[in-house]
Amino acid sequence: MAGWFEMSKSKDGQFRFVLKAGNAETVLTSELYKSKRSAENGIASVQANCANEARFERKTASNGKAFFNLKAGNHQVIGSSQMYASEASRENGIASVRTNGVSKTVKVNI
Repeated sequence: MAGWFEMSKSKDGQFRFVLKAGNAETVLTSELYKSKRSAENGIASVQANCANEARFERKTASNGKAFFNLKAGNHQVIGSSQMYASEASRENGIASVRTNGVSKTVKVNI
């Protein structure tokens, strides 16, 4: 099964989206956006940038966990991953975003 985006509204009225893999696991979480249109633009940015290996910034948190950010061409973070126990798991997460990030399916839960 292919992945999809889910858009939701936070308690303070802002919007965010997550990218789900085919198994329904969240592989990328966006920042908060003030408008629905801005969140939609964020999804379009994931779709446009996920195939570009150079857009993935690999990082290690202070607790030693691996994670990544997907960045746009202007170097702004589009979305961040969960924390992974290993670098190999992080690479699997990146592969999932590269595969599922092109999805045109957007489920809106507002």
